[in-house]
This record gives sequence, structure tokens and C-alpha cells, in this order.
Amino acid sequence: MTSSPPPPTTALDSGSRDFVTMMVADQLFGIPVLSVQDVLGPQRITRIPLAPGEVAGALNLRGRIVTAIDVRRRLGLPAREAGKSGMSIVVDQVGELYSLIVDTVGEVLSLPADAFERNPATLDPQWREVSAGIYRLEGKLMVVLDVARLLDIRRAEAA
Repeated sequence: MTSSPPPPTTALDSGSRDFVTMMVADQLFGIPVLSVQDVLGPQRITRIPLAPGEVAGALNLRGRIVTAIDVRRRLGLPAREAGKSGMSIVVDQVGELYSLIVDTVGEVLSLPADAFERNPATLDPQWREVSAGIYRLEGKLMVVLDVARLLDIRRAEAA
């Protein structure tokens, strides 16, 4: 009697999670890779009058209007240095596209699900509001962004 070989291991079977990493003001952040639609270099952004401060403006992505969110402003961090342009991570939230403007985009990390931790009590309250949890990496802390809460600007303005 012959036995069939075991099925191939997938990311879901191994209990790992994949994240697109980014840097914002020297802090490492991650977004679940399945939330990311596109990664763009510097873009021409058109200001939107009377928009909340976190909204940098709008950009055109292959004929679609995309709302650009300045992640630094959303997290209460100082503005990017003059002359330095950020990169954009495009995410889809309930059928709408948003561009998250960050300092740099890193690599895709596959991390074990069992290494995921809840937000520590010492995490900045404004960051805790948009964080799903953290991963402790070699010498770094990666804050996992909850895209839905990050984009909930009305809630942030009320706070």
C-alpha cells in the first residue's frame, strides 16, 4: 500500500502573516499584504480645499481618483523635511482607494502568527488607536496598522 505525499504547506497552513513594511519618522510599520493594491513612488497630489489636515489631497491612478492620506500627520508626527517626497501605498477600503503617504516602503515580511502581540501599554495613545498590534523584530518594533482605523479620520477629528 502506498501513501500519498503530504499536501504542500501554504502561508495559511504555516500560521504566518505577510506584511508590506514601511518607515514613517524612523518607526517601522506593517500593513497586511492583502490590503495593499499598489506601491507608488512620488506622485503629483492635488490639494483639496477644506479637507481635514490628514488629507494631503487627491491623485489620479490609472483614471481613478485616489484620496491621499499623510500618515505622518495622521499619527501626529512632524512634517516631512522640505524637498523630501514620500512614497504611496494604495489600499482599498470598502471599494474606495486611498493612498497612504509614507517616508519609504520596505520589503514584504512573512512573520509567524504566534509572535504577534497586543499593543503594549507604553505605545503612544495616538498610535494605539490605529494599531492592530505589534511584532518585536531584531532590535525593532513593527507596529501593525489597522487600515480601517487609520482611515477613520472623522473619529480622529472628534478625539
